[in-house]
Amino acid sequence: MRIEYTEMDERGLDLIGPLWQKLNDYHRERSPYHADHFIMMTFELRKRHLLEKSQKGAMRVDIASDADTNRTVGYCVSTVSENHQGEIDSIFIEQDYRRRGIGDGLMKRALKWMDGLSITQRVVEVAAGNEEVFAFYRRYGFYPRSSILRMAER
Repeated sequence: MRIEYTEMDERGLDLIGPLWQKLNDYHRERSPYHADHFIMMTFELRKRHLLEKSQKGAMRVDIASDADTNRTVGYCVSTVSENHQGEIDSIFIEQDYRRRGIGDGLMKRALKWMDGLSITQRVVEVAAGNEEVFAFYRRYGFYPRSSILRMAER
C-alpha cells in the first residue's frame, strides 16, 4: 500500500464530502445526548461554516489516497482564523486504513502548515462520545482544557 498526500485549499472540500459524512455518522452513533445535532448537520452546512470561518484567515485540506487503488482514504481540514488561532477542524481515516500512520501523516502536515503562519494557539474540538481519540491528539501536544456542557435539544 502506497499512500499519497495532496495539499489543497477550500476547493478540496468537495472531494471529502463522502468521508465527512462517515465521520458525521460516527459521531451521531456515539453521541449520548446530541445525536440530533449530527442528524441535522449536512455536508453543505459544514462546508459553509468552514468557508465562513476561514474567510479572513486560511484553510488547508490534506487528502490521503491509496495510490494502488486511487481511493481517497482520509483527510484533514485545518484552518487559521483571523485572530491567528489554528484548528484541526475535521480529520477522518477510513476504518480499514487506520493504524497505518495515515492520521499521523495528516496531522504532521497540518501542524507544519500552521508553524509558518504565526499561530498564537492551536485547538481541536472533540465531540462527546469520541473521547477515545484523546490519546491520538495527546501525541501532538493537545490536552483537554475544559468541557463545555450544552443542553440537549428537546
